[in-house]
Amino acid sequence: MTRRPLAVVSAATALALALAGCSAVGDDAGSSSSPGASSGGTEDVFGDPADPAEVKDGGTLVMALSAEPDQLDPALSRSLYSRYVFHAMCQKLYDTDEKAQIVPQLATDLPTTSEDGLTVTIPVRTGIEFADGTAFDSSAVKASLERELTLPTSARKSELGPIDSIATPDDKTVVITLKTPFAPLTAALTDRAGMIVSPKAAKDLGEDFASAPVCVGPFKFAKRTPQTSIELVKDPKYYDADQVHLEGVTYRIITDASIRAANLRSGDVQVADSLSAQDAPAIGSTQGLQLLQSNSLGYQGLTINVGNTEGVGKPVGTVDTDLGTKPEVRRALAMSIDREQLVKVVFNGLNTPACSPISPTTEYTSDAAQACEEHDPAAAKKLLADAGVTTPVPIEMITSNNPDSLRLAQALQAMVKDGGFDLKITPVEYASLLDQQDRGDFSLLQLGWSGRIDPDANITNFLGTGGSQNVSGYSNASVDGLLDKARTETDSAARRDLYGQVVGLIEKDNPIIYLYRQRNLTGVSDTVKGVQVFPDGVIRVGFSGFAK
Repeated sequence: MTRRPLAVVSAATALALALAGCSAVGDDAGSSSSPGASSGGTEDVFGDPADPAEVKDGGTLVMALSAEPDQLDPALSRSLYSRYVFHAMCQKLYDTDEKAQIVPQLATDLPTTSEDGLTVTIPVRTGIEFADGTAFDSSAVKASLERELTLPTSARKSELGPIDSIATPDDKTVVITLKTPFAPLTAALTDRAGMIVSPKAAKDLGEDFASAPVCVGPFKFAKRTPQTSIELVKDPKYYDADQVHLEGVTYRIITDASIRAANLRSGDVQVADSLSAQDAPAIGSTQGLQLLQSNSLGYQGLTINVGNTEGVGKPVGTVDTDLGTKPEVRRALAMSIDREQLVKVVFNGLNTPACSPISPTTEYTSDAAQACEEHDPAAAKKLLADAGVTTPVPIEMITSNNPDSLRLAQALQAMVKDGGFDLKITPVEYASLLDQQDRGDFSLLQLGWSGRIDPDANITNFLGTGGSQNVSGYSNASVDGLLDKARTETDSAARRDLYGQVVGLIEKDNPIIYLYRQRNLTGVSDTVKGVQVFPDGVIRVGFSGFAK
């Protein structure tokens, strides 16, 4: 594919060099038996489980978060940062391992599904308790799932699919009856949809559950100071409490990546999430620090408001802008972006270009699913002229107000100028951005998704009509039909073909312009052992401990 040289390349390069030197990731200071143990280049380094002989009991681990988590309610939460906190205090029916394979957690085995695909039976643990002393059993699972299905503001409804009823024939068995077969169900239960909350706490707190969440996990909620920190303490009622070494975990909100890295170097924090591509090489080569990294299952992209006039989940309307009403304008914007140069100059080549919500590492990838619009700013300008649009087209883009997001936004601003766009950047605080996008109070926003192992969770919630996270207000009956068919199809090859067709339709409309797949870059001090990060992007600290 030929690419016309852009003036933006020098501008973006100057921007990146002014912020930090560009160099490849060096060898990891520590060692790992995980795949890709050497952290040279972009090999995966997941981290190792804690060896009980190498860690001591006690102490509070401090982890620096790049943004404040949203609501600490699994039914309502929308952010990756809440998933970090949840992983230490809210276990799920299922989890994923370092190979992105599904493994039981609060369930005791994988589900069994009837021949017609309509009955799913899940065996669950018994004899264990929530942090408030309430018994965990099948009835608690039923109550939690039904809460996610019925809460008016639940973000889990479309993830759980066409559930007709939930039964509990005994205290260790949950039977889910579906209206139609639903292939992604088990995968959905590896994330927030599968987190089981205390039925007593959910009833007592109602809409305020997020203020004092109660689950089953190594740690329990203690305190939250908005914009500052979230504190968890060890839960003595946890069924595997003897495997929990720390007395507590404190999540400290530090939005600036360079300050997170500085706190890691000074020892003020032991773990730092979402390291900047500018800081990662130095962290990886610093004695006493370790760089964990893995490819994301998700994407970073640009979401365009094409119909969200009343708020997410409400009937779609008309967004009276050229960008919102004309697919040609959205396509021109996509053609104005040189993804390869973007990841090279802004992210030191650590991230990878992406044009699709389907990870190329999954079994559902295909040439059709990874097809990409050619970068051609001259053709973009012609599209705009043919559409009768006056250039430059003014667009306001909201983005998180952290340095990494602003660096990306500035590079995009310079890049799309050659395609006929005048991009204005409006930085906002992360929680405000989530609120603004839900209300439909935006034209264009830059945000990503950490990704899930089943492509349904990367597409349907965001682009299916009425999806619980369809903030673009996109509605396409043909896309809905293909997604519905893919959800009921159990043959992997058939699903792969269907998702390839979905991507083809999405690229004609461009409600989301996919940009790149982010590498999960996590800094860890050698003073702690057992911190791990798998392809799902979640930082696991629940069974870590301070080194002896």
